[in-house]
Amino acid sequence: MTAASSTKARELKTINPATEEVINTYEIMTKEQINEKVKKAQNAFSDWKKDIQKRVDHIHDFALELRKNKEGLARTVTNEMGKVIKEARSEVEKCAWVMDYFADNGKVFTTDEVVNTDARRSFVTFEPLGVIGSIMPWNFPYWQALRFAAPSLMAGNTIVLKPASATMQCGIEIEKTFEKSGLADGVFQTLVGDSSIADILIDSEDVNAITFTGSVPVGGKVAQRATSQIKKCVLELGGSDPFIVCEDANVEKASNGAVKGRFINCGQSCIASKRFIVVKKIANEFIEKFVQGAEKLKVGDPLSDDTDLGPLVNASGLKTIDSQVKDSVKEGAELLTGGEQIKSKGYSYKPTILKNVSPNMRVAQEEVFGPVAPIIVAESEIEALRLANDSQYGLGASIWTEDLDKAEKLSRMVRSGIVTVNNVVISDPRVPFGGVKKSGFGRELSRYGMLEFVNIKSVRFYDQLVHQHHVE
Repeated sequence: MTAASSTKARELKTINPATEEVINTYEIMTKEQINEKVKKAQNAFSDWKKDIQKRVDHIHDFALELRKNKEGLARTVTNEMGKVIKEARSEVEKCAWVMDYFADNGKVFTTDEVVNTDARRSFVTFEPLGVIGSIMPWNFPYWQALRFAAPSLMAGNTIVLKPASATMQCGIEIEKTFEKSGLADGVFQTLVGDSSIADILIDSEDVNAITFTGSVPVGGKVAQRATSQIKKCVLELGGSDPFIVCEDANVEKASNGAVKGRFINCGQSCIASKRFIVVKKIANEFIEKFVQGAEKLKVGDPLSDDTDLGPLVNASGLKTIDSQVKDSVKEGAELLTGGEQIKSKGYSYKPTILKNVSPNMRVAQEEVFGPVAPIIVAESEIEALRLANDSQYGLGASIWTEDLDKAEKLSRMVRSGIVTVNNVVISDPRVPFGGVKKSGFGRELSRYGMLEFVNIKSVRFYDQLVHQHHVE
């Protein structure tokens, strides 16, 4: 018997990382309650998949509801995981955009494709799979859930979401917002529980596929469990994105980009710039400007409009960041700014920049999920590229150069799912999102993300039996 199916009710608490106060206490759902919700999703699927125009209207209505309640939704995420309020508002706005984007384009993305074959008529059609179990993280609790949900719902699937424990109310608010927008009961539902309920969701007979965003170790377990039951899964896992500064880069733009790319969401982003690989020729100038920019950032109350960095999500995240920095300094890294916890209530850490970092240090090998920027100086652009690819991760990469021919050459040589030239890596509904190596497999967003959770069915009509073929 799993912990979640025990007769004694279990609870989880959410804690405000800025004040360390308990926000709320939730009763964890039982196995029976979870399976009941999944069954409801399967029942709702039969009607939801029928009418694409109805889906378009519902999803546009949901986007309107998001915009209407932006301030309340933003405050919820700030209180639960510490995201500064201006970034929280932007997250809600981006969620409304992704919903509208797929409502506007979903019909085109799933239109039947006519194919020329020896048959009288041939076409490829795209049909929803059914109920998709969604296991999502805390760092972008609305965006991570909805960038998957938008294309999946438009394709005709129904969704059961297991949000992260730390941002449980955010997950609940998504379901409430769908209810307010008039979505039929069972099309989108949120489960209440900790990590112990994930296996129940994956194992449910009425769940047809799984999407997971989170750490590599947990992603491996999710994939193993899902695929052992022949269930499709998409994994969006960790990243240690290289930020490559070539010798001809515009240093002012690159340094500004470094501040934005590293410290957004207090550095707690899969696609944040995490390894700063700078060609020696311009390293000193870049480092000086990068440090100046980092030291201007204001750390404080995340509900204040002029705060740039709030706290990390929890005490464990703070401890991990601090140990990564201290270990690197012991091994020879030089601390240029920051490097310590801010002594006040909450889990805040000073914006930190390290130089003289070697590729074998923890800050270069592990995913650094906090406001810490390790700088590695490369002798040449070829060495910079080699260092960029020397990672178990392959989610995103950014390249800074004024030579666009060079940029194209390097972008094709970087081993990652996403490359951005002269800007930081961001997700965009119009282009596919996902990685290679241990950053996961499958894609979200764009038409490619929409097609992850459909049955791509080929259909051919013949006038008579074809006798010539001798191979299956």
